[in-house]
Amino acid sequence: MALGPRLDLRQSQSLVMTPQLQQAIKLLALSNLEIEAFIGDALESNPLLEAGETRDRAAEEGEMPSTAEESSTDSLLENGLGEGDRPLDVSPEALHGDKNPGDAEWGSAASSGGSIDVMSIDERGEGDITLAQHLEEQVGTVATTPKEMFIARHLIGQLDEAGYVATDLREITRELNVELAQVESALVVIQSCDPTGVGARTLSECLALQAREADRHDPCMARLIENLDLVAKGSFAQLRRMCDVDDEDFADMLNELRGYDPKPGLRFSSGGGESVVPDVLIKQADDDGWDISLNQATLPRLVVNRSYYVELREGCQDKESKAWLGEKLTDANWLLKALDQRQKTILKVAAEIVKRQDGFFRQGVSALKPLTLKVVADEIEMHESTVSRVTSNKYLHCDRGTYELKYFFTSGVGSSDGGGDVSAETVKAEIRNLVDGEDPKKILSDDKLVELLKDKGFDLARRTVAKYREAIGIGSSVQRRRQKKLEGMR
Repeated sequence: MALGPRLDLRQSQSLVMTPQLQQAIKLLALSNLEIEAFIGDALESNPLLEAGETRDRAAEEGEMPSTAEESSTDSLLENGLGEGDRPLDVSPEALHGDKNPGDAEWGSAASSGGSIDVMSIDERGEGDITLAQHLEEQVGTVATTPKEMFIARHLIGQLDEAGYVATDLREITRELNVELAQVESALVVIQSCDPTGVGARTLSECLALQAREADRHDPCMARLIENLDLVAKGSFAQLRRMCDVDDEDFADMLNELRGYDPKPGLRFSSGGGESVVPDVLIKQADDDGWDISLNQATLPRLVVNRSYYVELREGCQDKESKAWLGEKLTDANWLLKALDQRQKTILKVAAEIVKRQDGFFRQGVSALKPLTLKVVADEIEMHESTVSRVTSNKYLHCDRGTYELKYFFTSGVGSSDGGGDVSAETVKAEIRNLVDGEDPKKILSDDKLVELLKDKGFDLARRTVAKYREAIGIGSSVQRRRQKKLEGMR
């Protein structure tokens, strides 16, 4: 066989995506706030775009602003978006494989180095989480009843930036029309969350919570915490006599006290008590099904100013100006189309989640089923990465509260009766119920929890039970025995 240079022609197929379509896919992962910022940049960079009225208000007045369907043009189809009534779904392999810079960029902001360049979902990460968001993620597994969870979420909204309850509990009872004991029970739920010390009403209570967590809240430490005014004055001799300890123990207690965080809420970003605005709303339908809709208040509100476009076009004399104006019109139409597809994709994914987790919405966390991104993706015929983007930073509101869409994707635990897997969140809730109902004189060990859970149909190993117990903030049997013994002394 002779060796030498030669030319060969080969034909192959590959999906080439323009930068516009890549940006449209990345829009799926953005939260409402990020979408608002994105739209703000687009309004500044494109003179043909303007903010329209809210869709619900416009509907009441009998006219709707220009939608994506109304403003679509043949150029959109030429750029690769396709029909406007289908959700957006593209395999991630196409994103990584696209080496073609395309024939146009995403508006003038992209060409001018503006801030519309959106990071991929892998680059974005979780970002700065607020104290409210951090607590919201925990109360769902700690609260024992939907009512307790509701009150706990309301209390989270009353916390100041340091993590303290800034409202009198009696005022909350009047606002929610509940009993004081129920509010106090919900407060205990918050105080059991991380970071230790949140939900306190005073500095003494905050430090006492941290002392109990460290298993150091004995009668001596309790007296020291109850007299913080003397600590501030430096009356150490008087404090040592009150605590009835020697110099070495007293010095150790002071060092322990100085190690506690008086403002645990400040570890988180300053979002404080900002409430989460849901993207999807769900309520019971008349036919015992579910009405699922997008939150109209969060939908993007953009219109293309066609009269201004006509006015500018009449003033364009040279070819370069006409090309610039045509590019702006294409970019504006494209953005409306991409935002419209984003909403449709969110709604389609949310509808499948509600269908799969129907038991949760009717019965609560005990009926939460194991669910993976792949199961949803296969059912709605989308790629798994698309479902992942859609469920990031998106929230669903129902009668039981507001939940991130990611909450409904949980791992499965084997059932001892062969009836199929159950959700890990269901198991955590059951562990919480067993520990809350245990006899203070007969603290349940992890081995005993395994037996009791098996009787209820959960087949778990001891190490799995310990992992779930720690995940929901429940101490070991030794720690719980000490804590309840100290509580009994008080």
